[in-house]
Amino acid sequence: MRRAEVRERLLELIDSVAPGDALPSERDLSGELGASRPTVRAAIEELAREGLLVRRHGRGTFTNPHKISQDVPATANLPPAEGEWASEVLEFEVVPADARLGRRLGLSPGEDVVRALRRRLVDGEPMALEEIRIPRAVAPKLTSDDFADGTLYRHLRERHGVVPAEAVQTTEPTVTDATESRLLAVPLHSPALLFERTTTDARGRLIEFARSVYRGDRYRLTQHLRLGPDSG
Repeated sequence: MRRAEVRERLLELIDSVAPGDALPSERDLSGELGASRPTVRAAIEELAREGLLVRRHGRGTFTNPHKISQDVPATANLPPAEGEWASEVLEFEVVPADARLGRRLGLSPGEDVVRALRRRLVDGEPMALEEIRIPRAVAPKLTSDDFADGTLYRHLRERHGVVPAEAVQTTEPTVTDATESRLLAVPLHSPALLFERTTTDARGRLIEFARSVYRGDRYRLTQHLRLGPDSG
């Protein structure tokens, strides 16, 4: 079993247990997954760098404790970021949904999903990698061109009759893996921001799950906050 496949199985395992729970030993995982121990170890180390697992010397590997979340009220329209943005589509394919993605998008495992990986450029320099997954049934005629110029939501509305309406997005720190570092032209394990977004349309259907990694040395978010009498 390849490391990418082991990683996906470990992600499913992480989703199925509580924060702070112990994972089986590398030896047990190797047997359960049918993968070599070095492959399992490499996948665990990668997930540990991303903050999903914690390795404790002499005790084993644990899922990350519960993260403290803070909701930020939505704005009517998200203002554009600075600079001249462009997109390069690096991968485009139709793949079956695995169990983890199925839960994200409300699909049965095996249903077709359009997957696109694109690199976002700002003023010609790599800024982010965006991996976008959309159920094929939502927009059966999606092509790579819909992802190429950075206006996916407009294309969904105008070309496919799908109206994105609401999204829930989380942001947290991470570090780049080998592939992300190469595509973003940064050193291995560089600081980055990880965004995960789930989008629904005007009918309440789940239409998109996106995972984006933005360079931590070039990208920042600024929030304008209104402070009321009960502000902490």
